[in-house]
Amino acid sequence: MTLAVRVLHGDALASALQDVARLRIEVFADWPYLYDGDLAYEARYLETYRHARDAIVVGAFDGKRLVGASTGSPLTQHADDFARAFNDTEFALDEVFYCAESVLLPAYRGQGVGHRFFDLREAHARAAGFAYCAFCAVIRAQDHPARPADARALDPFWRARGYAPLPGVIAKFAWKDHEEAQESAKPLQFWIRAL
Repeated sequence: MTLAVRVLHGDALASALQDVARLRIEVFADWPYLYDGDLAYEARYLETYRHARDAIVVGAFDGKRLVGASTGSPLTQHADDFARAFNDTEFALDEVFYCAESVLLPAYRGQGVGHRFFDLREAHARAAGFAYCAFCAVIRAQDHPARPADARALDPFWRARGYAPLPGVIAKFAWKDHEEAQESAKPLQFWIRAL
């Protein structure tokens, strides 16, 4: 398969957001997020990328079909729950670019798209004058009943790209897991690298 990976701007960005929402719901339904999402919530959440200064959406396309997406925005323009995790750190929030989701349908994995997602977001953050890129990953118990037997951590991939976990910098963000009756707060570990 040949995929086209490109940064989306203006009308292309706006018109892709509904497909990004569908991808988020589909991909995050699996381990480790177990997200029971809905399109109404997704539409509100993704408005950040339509309006935030220096936000980015990167799309992976199989022909005209969006099969993967990666987003980012200044940490100061993302959800307060994420910025709050940096309160007791030495990092100035306006120097941190937040790499949010990277979602890719399983059939398209293993072709280097994850690296392209990071490459393009990091280049965008550098060009916009940010000193750091950060992201966060959900923390799940090793004995969680929904953990697949073949689950593998992405830590080696992230470390190879120069990211390291920030000790004690953990965001809390609420969503509904498939087996939950209502939302609950989940811990997410921040990782960071200098640009």
